[in-house]
Amino acid sequence: MLKVFLVEDEVVMREGIKNNIDWESEGFSFVGDASDGELAYPLIQKTRPDILITDIKMPFMDGLELSRLVKQELPDIKIIILSGYDEFEYAKEAISIGITDYLVKPIAGAQLLEAVKKVGVQVEQERQQQRRFLETFEKERLENRQLARQKFFRKLVSGQASVSALLKEGREAGMELAAKRYNIILFQIFAEDAEEGYSEELNAVTRSIEEMTDQMPEVQMVELGIEGWAFILKEEEHPLSETEEELLKRLISVLSEARGVSYFGGVGQEVERLSEFGRSFEEASRSFAFRYLIKRNQIVRSSDKLPEEVDQEMALNTLSAGNLDRRVVENFLKTGLKSEATHFVDEYFASLGEENIQSMMFRQYVTMDTYFAAAGMLEETGCEPGTLVERCGDFQKMPEVFASVESTENYLKKVLETAIELREGISRKKYSSLLRDARDYIEQNYDNEEISLNTVAASVNLSPNHFSTIFSQETGRTFIEYLTFVRMEKAKELLRSTSMKTAEIAFAVGYKDPHYFSYLFKKTQECTPREFRGRV
Repeated sequence: MLKVFLVEDEVVMREGIKNNIDWESEGFSFVGDASDGELAYPLIQKTRPDILITDIKMPFMDGLELSRLVKQELPDIKIIILSGYDEFEYAKEAISIGITDYLVKPIAGAQLLEAVKKVGVQVEQERQQQRRFLETFEKERLENRQLARQKFFRKLVSGQASVSALLKEGREAGMELAAKRYNIILFQIFAEDAEEGYSEELNAVTRSIEEMTDQMPEVQMVELGIEGWAFILKEEEHPLSETEEELLKRLISVLSEARGVSYFGGVGQEVERLSEFGRSFEEASRSFAFRYLIKRNQIVRSSDKLPEEVDQEMALNTLSAGNLDRRVVENFLKTGLKSEATHFVDEYFASLGEENIQSMMFRQYVTMDTYFAAAGMLEETGCEPGTLVERCGDFQKMPEVFASVESTENYLKKVLETAIELREGISRKKYSSLLRDARDYIEQNYDNEEISLNTVAASVNLSPNHFSTIFSQETGRTFIEYLTFVRMEKAKELLRSTSMKTAEIAFAVGYKDPHYFSYLFKKTQECTPREFRGRV
């Protein structure tokens, strides 16, 4: 209910307004009254009404002085002035203060109630507008924060900035990083039927994880798009091991309630200095690379020995095509990152057994298998068949490739890095097409108030976080900024070429609330819709 406060020095009139109107049944809460402004002011500060009804002429402090004080402290309050016929000069001053309505006494209760209801509608409209503004602001804030954190995280793990610069930039990105010790967990979730595509189940889990992490002050989360999350652990009141244990327990608890969703995590090495954080990230990345080699729903730590299921020796006399699972390499080629190639090859070779990789024949077999897997993946994506040979050379004509284990590893790292680089180049073209589709979808649905990041992401079969990252990188705008831009351009077109009213234009471009539309128009175009129409 909207709260009403009355200030009137005439007792009969004050009591009549207070008692003869059934405020509660009319949808209002009568929260207090006073006989003059001086007595009313502290009560108004305490009750904070939405609507103030006050007489102008009163002893001690008149209505105008009270209105000035109230407007300074409670600028959103709506004030209705009651005045006699001979007080027109007062009325002009009241208007300059920002009074909402001006009523001439004597006034009937029905007339006053009608005025209060009218003001009440205005209050509700402004509140709705404010809610919409806050919702839009929050969406923009979250998108911008996500992008700022991704940019900052890359700088943090590169080790190329001073500690003071990192602390300052981290604070600007909403991350307070000063702590005794640090560690990092790289974490990714997978939907059974939609590795990269849109999955409502995956989106619900993502929201739950993000909300859960926000409740842990010793954990800073960075959304890495398709790569999952990086959780930065800080040691403050509790040891890092306890924070790590609690975070993983909560993550697994959230995931245990989801259907068809698996996970994998890689834990880094504890470090004492922020300047050493890159080392922790390097160890986490090494652990995280096992997601291509072993089953999911596991957490691998940098201190762990080689997971049992890949710590197997393979006798050369049993070597056959079935001994090597090409799917391991194929999975990495499909979803791995160029920066992960080194770790992947290191762990892949380790998983094949020390005795086996010492054999040149075996290394040739592994190289051939990996090379054909890379060539096959590139062919599937539409890359020219000879591109890999041009970039990496033909291993059959380069005997030095097999001269040592190290030279074979280096060659395979180059093959994988080149294949992923080519894959990403093709993906960028694919994303360009997806973004065109997304922009087309926005063009066709901008007038629907329900359009959102989720609905547009679903239309191009990408997860919202992945779509948000790609969209911002490619367009230079967040999704909300772009949608607002499209709507404002359409609104300007209608203002130029039609005689539609502002409220009609607001509805035509996707805003049910014309006041909110006018607010956004002025914010983005630096003039009101009426002023814009006047200029053209």
